[in-house]
Amino acid sequence: MSKQGASNMIDGDSKMPGDGREESSLGSIAERSEREVGRKQGIVWRNVILMALLHSGAVYSLFLIPKAHLFTLIWAYLCFLVTALGVTAGAHRLWSHRSYKAKLPLRIFLAAANSMAFQNDIFEWCRDHRVHHKHSETDADPHNAGRGFFFAHIGWLFVRKHRDVIEKGRKLDFSDLLEDPVVSFQRTHYKASVVLMCFVIPTLVPWYFWGESLWNSYFLASILRYTVSLNVSWLVNSAAHMYGNRPYDKNINPRQNTLVSIGAIGEGFHNYHHTFPFDYSASELGLKFNPTTWFIDFMYLLGLVTERKHAPREMIQARKERTGDRSS
Repeated sequence: MSKQGASNMIDGDSKMPGDGREESSLGSIAERSEREVGRKQGIVWRNVILMALLHSGAVYSLFLIPKAHLFTLIWAYLCFLVTALGVTAGAHRLWSHRSYKAKLPLRIFLAAANSMAFQNDIFEWCRDHRVHHKHSETDADPHNAGRGFFFAHIGWLFVRKHRDVIEKGRKLDFSDLLEDPVVSFQRTHYKASVVLMCFVIPTLVPWYFWGESLWNSYFLASILRYTVSLNVSWLVNSAAHMYGNRPYDKNINPRQNTLVSIGAIGEGFHNYHHTFPFDYSASELGLKFNPTTWFIDFMYLLGLVTERKHAPREMIQARKERTGDRSS
């Protein structure tokens, strides 16, 4: 029990009968009991076992690095970048927040990259993410950081969704997602696209083009790359919600976390992003390490991106002065 919960119960026991506060105390206890019942989520043992096997395979992969061809390691990193863009530029900034518009060829590339990421199809990823923004750090948040680092990082995948996540999610509109034929196609053919993009292509390229063994290709370009990309993405939910400063809004949990930004190619400016979720850059524009923004800007120069949204400088400064923690 939390200190706050214990304090409430002690206060309730000390109140005099008939003073009008007993009902309030009983109501608080009932609410806490309701939350505890809601959090008794069944364990999804399949996910626990699969993640244990995946991470064991990733640890084994580390011992293969000295034996691998240099091109295989470079290829694995390139696959990691494509994987990351499928989440950051695709599922996150394009489809979840509609922070810019992308033409069909780019949407197809981002959907394929998202299948390489293997973090649920675009529709499911965006559905959970919109609920996360709407109800951040509550039981309706799929990866509620208020329940601790482990839960926010990976534990939320080990249990069935809290009923509040499902109930609150039903109240949001996701029709725009399924109106995109690229999203619908990926959702329909998701399993096949994941097998192809996440495992087959990363494994076959090193074997076919420079004679790498299928064993090394599979464990380094598929298993290790996939495991690292998952954990980097999860750090946005965990570390970036718990560690760092809050120059834009000190009243919310998300933080500015430089290390997460480096790993997640620009997604660690999280206090900014939750304050201005419509901004395609997910950070203040400038010389900041944000490869996802650089990618979107490059696509804009090629004519594949239009209508990039960003927060005006005056709006940002006013918000920092009003609600920021004065850290920058």
